[in-house]
Amino acid sequence: MSQLSVHSPVGDLTISEEDGKIVSLDWGWSPFQQENEILLKAKNLLEHYFDGENPKFDLPLNPHGTDFQKNVWKIMCEIPYGSFLTYGEISKRLNSHARAVGMACGRNPIPIIIPCHRVLGQNGKLTGFSGGEGVETKRYLLELEDVGDNLSFSF
Repeated sequence: MSQLSVHSPVGDLTISEEDGKIVSLDWGWSPFQQENEILLKAKNLLEHYFDGENPKFDLPLNPHGTDFQKNVWKIMCEIPYGSFLTYGEISKRLNSHARAVGMACGRNPIPIIIPCHRVLGQNGKLTGFSGGEGVETKRYLLELEDVGDNLSFSF
C-alpha cells in the first residue's frame, strides 16, 4: 500500500492506494509517503476541488466494504457537484432503510472523493459526518460546492 498526504482547508488528508486503486482517504498526515501516478492524480484533483473547482474524480476506486455499502457508495458517486440526496432517497433506490444508508455513509473509506457529504437528512437537514470536525467539515464541503443555494434553509 502506498500513501500520499496533502494539506487541505479541512485538515491534512492521506490518500492510500493499493494495486493501482484508491482504497482510503483519512484525516491526518502519514509518515509513510510514497508517490505514484494515481496518488499524484488524486492529490491534484483534491487541490482543484479545494480551490472551488469541480474536478471529475475519475480515479480507480476500490473501497473495502459489504455489497450493500458499495451500492450506497456507488449512488453517492452519482450525486453531482453542488447537489445532494437524502438518506431516505437513497434507501428507496435500494429498497432499504435510511438508517442503513446512514451507517454505510459513516463507513465510507474514501470521503470527499466518494461524496458522502452530499447526503443529508430528511428535508435537507444537516446530519453527522465521520471525518475531520464532523458536521462542521460537512458544512464546509457543502458551502464550498454552493449546495446551500439548493436548500430551503440556511446552514
